[in-house]
Amino acid sequence: MTTKPDNPFREWIQLEQPRLGSRAVFASDDFFAPMNRLISPADPIFVADEYDDHGKWMDGWESRRRRDAGHDFCIIRLGASGVIHGFDIDTSFFTGNFPPAASIDACVCDDDIPGDDVAWRELLSRTNLAGDSHHFLPVDDEEAVSHVRLNIYPDGGVARLRIYGEIRPDRTGLDNDAPIDLFAIANGGRALMCSDEHFGSMHNLNVAGRGVNMGDGWETARRRGPGNDWVILALGHPGTIERVRLDTAHFKGNFPDLAEIRAARITGIDNIVSESERWPILLRKTKLAADSVHEFADELQSAGVVSHVRLNIFPDGGVSRLRLIGRLEAVEDLS
Repeated sequence: MTTKPDNPFREWIQLEQPRLGSRAVFASDDFFAPMNRLISPADPIFVADEYDDHGKWMDGWESRRRRDAGHDFCIIRLGASGVIHGFDIDTSFFTGNFPPAASIDACVCDDDIPGDDVAWRELLSRTNLAGDSHHFLPVDDEEAVSHVRLNIYPDGGVARLRIYGEIRPDRTGLDNDAPIDLFAIANGGRALMCSDEHFGSMHNLNVAGRGVNMGDGWETARRRGPGNDWVILALGHPGTIERVRLDTAHFKGNFPDLAEIRAARITGIDNIVSESERWPILLRKTKLAADSVHEFADELQSAGVVSHVRLNIFPDGGVSRLRLIGRLEAVEDLS
């Protein structure tokens, strides 16, 4: 493929990521290409002269040609239950062997592989597919699910299945007095939008663990004009931020010179870009260092209970991780 189309679901988390614990757990058939490639984090590739014992090597999940009735399917167990807002069924490099159509179901189940008694419900009705193409397909649903089943009709190959949504953690019994990372992906936090993410996705900022390399962070292009880069974040749950950890791991010649954090409690995101420029300051402009963990506590100003944060970097550069440690607002106090 030449140009990848704009992703309409970029504000949502990719729930299928293996680093979140998601796994392909069952396929009706994966003779030509194994099911685990379906959720590989890397973009698919094509190797012209690569063959294995089963035939042409393809970067995706591919079943053999069916000679009977029925259709093939693959089940993905999500690492954390989430609400799904969209899919990308990517048939990149599958031309004479892509499925003509697909549908997607979901369920809630504690087992790795759902049994015959599990009730699946349809998230995406049967949809026509094209070869060597991205299919961005929206979902209107608000129930958290644990498993996704991709059905293909009748057989063939899919390079990648991207599952976009938000994690909905169970907060029952949570201790509101215990500090947690309010922005952590496991706690429902996510990046909403940013000025630029040319070299690294904003969704890397709240992944568990330190960045593994310079590509595993949020990095903007070199700014050649006035202004600065920024990213707007939604906490998983409103709370009071008491400590900030900003990590520039692996960013050495391209870390931001300065960082500033603003925060507020809001109920809607209309005009959020312009309004966030005037949110109360949580951390004043502060010098950063290369490849370092920066801890801020005493430096923070009181912002009260907040739901959203804006990280400004000056003028541009890369940040690996951002931790916003604080205490949840009591669940019973929420309306």
